Amino acid sequence: MKKNIIILVYGILLALISCKSEIRTPELEKHFSSNQISDVNKITEFFTEQICKNNKKSDFKSCFEKMLPELVQNGWKPIREIVDFEKQKEMYNSISNETFNEIWNYHKRQNLTKEVEYNSIGINTSGKYMNYLEEIGSKNNYVAKYVEEISASGDVPSRASVQNHIFENPNDLNLMDHNIQVLIAINYLTQNNQQKQNKKSNEQ
Repeated sequence: MKKNIIILVYGILLALISCKSEIRTPELEKHFSSNQISDVNKITEFFTEQICKNNKKSDFKSCFEKMLPELVQNGWKPIREIVDFEKQKEMYNSISNETFNEIWNYHKRQNLTKEVEYNSIGINTSGKYMNYLEEIGSKNNYVAKYVEEISASGDVPSRASVQNHIFENPNDLNLMDHNIQVLIAINYLTQNNQQKQNKKSNEQ
């Protein structure tokens, strides 16, 4: 009897842990497969863990709001300092290549001196992620403009864009909305990747 109770408790805990990766929204379900939604959630969970400094009691909204004034003052430097790129590369390897390619792609860039050409990560403007953003943008003017900027440049908007908009318009982007959390996570992880290496770990 005692053994059965232990097995039951273990099963419940395992189910709760599994559910952590299964946050779904109508927008996610419209544009991604079930496995891809799990991958997108892994990306968002990773970003949340990083900005919360692995504090299990903290949540996305409280952690992001706490660092927001510093982001506005210093650009995205706090993200660069907090997000561990080695762990970010491990996160890439925990999701499928299919999901990765629906969000990101690589293109050639040169450094400021134009002496070195390298692979730079950017948003895949023809992938499912862009379709997903367009769906969100149909109900949010800022996200619609955000999508337009990506479509024009193939990249996330300038490094000050997201944090400044949230700071100046706190009611415009709901930080409790999982779709907005996905956008913010992918935005800053893209910037972090661009700054630190511009290569997926299995391509090094």
